[in-house]
Amino acid sequence: MTITVVVADDQELVRSGFALIVDSQPDMSVVAEAGDGRAAVEAVRTVKPDVALLDIRMPELDGIEAARIICAETGAKVIMLTTFDQDDYVYDALRAGASGFLLKDVRRDDLVHAVRVVAGGEALLAPAVTRRLVDDVVRRNVRPGPPPAALGRLTERERETLTLLGRGLSNAEIAATLVVSEHTVKTHVSNVLTKLGLRDRVQAVIAAYESGLLRPGAQ
Repeated sequence: MTITVVVADDQELVRSGFALIVDSQPDMSVVAEAGDGRAAVEAVRTVKPDVALLDIRMPELDGIEAARIICAETGAKVIMLTTFDQDDYVYDALRAGASGFLLKDVRRDDLVHAVRVVAGGEALLAPAVTRRLVDDVVRRNVRPGPPPAALGRLTERERETLTLLGRGLSNAEIAATLVVSEHTVKTHVSNVLTKLGLRDRVQAVIAAYESGLLRPGAQ
């Protein structure tokens, strides 16, 4: 099955480079390119791709608003393209529905891996992104309240899993920490998402902090 992708970036060389990498994969195809956020939204509406690669900073409509519209109106998964030394929008983009983040200097293998992971329904949230998310929480003075009643539906092991998700651990790392199999971790993660009404592990990270289960600065 071919993964269809829309690539949106206002810098033609960057856009073309990403498109070339994606198109070189036997299981991927770039079905449209866009030079601004509004064009990206229209492209996604028209060609209905599996994944949209969106630059955060684009004219006409920025990547965050484009992601919000795409996630609300279509079934496409969104991966944001960003430069962490300049952009302060990680938190907003994740809240808008993005399933992952990539630096613009991402390695070829990491790019294609990210597209496959997100197309498969998972989220890509590396520890570096988690740290930036926490920084944003602190900077914005988000003050988590007491854990919501929904957390009471989680078992103790599921709460531990949510805490580790909030720290940016992968399923393999969670399995090693809890001394269980990765299959068991996948079950716990699925239960956490279902019980808390979350879309993916990206939202789980946000929920871990906003609920007060895990606080900025916690190790």
